[in-house]
Amino acid sequence: MSEIPADSIPISIPARAPSAAFTVDAHLDLRGTPCPINFVRTKLRLEQMAAGSLLEVWLDQGEPVEQVPDSLTMGGYKIEQLTHRDGFAAMIVRKPEQ
Repeated sequence: MSEIPADSIPISIPARAPSAAFTVDAHLDLRGTPCPINFVRTKLRLEQMAAGSLLEVWLDQGEPVEQVPDSLTMGGYKIEQLTHRDGFAAMIVRKPEQ
């Protein structure tokens, strides 16, 4: 019997808690805002917030929801939740403690 490589074993990722589990400190509606402006506005808003704060950002489907979370993660921010809603995505991002 041959072994199955670990990287080919399907895994189940648990669903995130509903957004009601988070108490956000600010909200930013960037629907209709193109890339990279939506990323810049999100980052500027986060820089104004206290460490550990939560920001909820609404983004269009497609490129914005594909690019903005990845760019924020690379910048040291933590994406707590990304929920696809009817025609847009709601992202909750935490500003790092440092």
